[in-house]
Amino acid sequence: MNILITGGTGLIGRAFIKQFDSHHYTVLSRSKVGASNKTTALPEQVTLIHSLDHLQNLDLFDAVINLAGEPIIDKRWSAKQKQVIRDSRWLLTQQLVTLFENSESPPSVFLNGSAIGVYGDRGAQDLTESFPVEVCDFPTQLCLGWEDIAQKASPHTRVVLLRTGIVLASSGGALAKMLLPFKCFLGGRIGHGEQYMSWIHYQDHIHAMQHVLLEKTISGAVNLVAPDAQKNSAFTKALAASLNRVAILPVPKKVMQVLLGESACLLLDSQKVVPEKLLDNGFRFKFNTLKLALDDLLSSSAS
Repeated sequence: MNILITGGTGLIGRAFIKQFDSHHYTVLSRSKVGASNKTTALPEQVTLIHSLDHLQNLDLFDAVINLAGEPIIDKRWSAKQKQVIRDSRWLLTQQLVTLFENSESPPSVFLNGSAIGVYGDRGAQDLTESFPVEVCDFPTQLCLGWEDIAQKASPHTRVVLLRTGIVLASSGGALAKMLLPFKCFLGGRIGHGEQYMSWIHYQDHIHAMQHVLLEKTISGAVNLVAPDAQKNSAFTKALAASLNRVAILPVPKKVMQVLLGESACLLLDSQKVVPEKLLDNGFRFKFNTLKLALDDLLSSSAS
């Protein structure tokens, strides 16, 4: 397949391209310096572009994967930063939708990024793809707006919305940020620890992407999480055990809110997400428990 991919130099994009190297990729990267460094590790069948402006349509491509977006947790959510986060997703996605509309022979599938933040803070409720969603905070507004724009391409292609959970990888991603406190014996639950964390091993994530890319019956929202959501207290205990550490220093909710401001909701909200559509369509998780995932990733990082 000839695939246009945005965000192809990020954690998931790079892993997908390296794993499924039978495809040819055109990768959009906004940062010329960063992209040139990152693409040295990518296969030869990658064409790098820095803008979509030279494209009149998408007739040359079989599929589009849109993963690009400003990191959501790296900076405090000032009004200006919120706009940067929105624009980095919404404007590029609208540009892609316009290219779909201008195509005589459009790509057959459009995989568009999203996140489980679309569900909001839902306690212990099981959240399948059919769970009704509404705007109640910045993450829900961001994700719903992103999804609504992507869905405008549905008259022209099969649209799949990748509602991604916490991606675990041996380098980069959420796990790397969690490891340091535990290695220094400073790790522990966040807040009351009862909030659910819905996670996925990065290898399962990219294989799920390939699955929905090829499975023509799948469209709409797809939850990209393992079928093993864990409470934060259980997650931190499992992580500590994998590192032969103890989880004895909890971080109170108010401390997180002082440190992170409004974005603390990403760590304090509860989302018990179920990958119903993937399971119903025959996808098999290699890392379907947190212990399996952590054992694999932490042994990889140690070697």
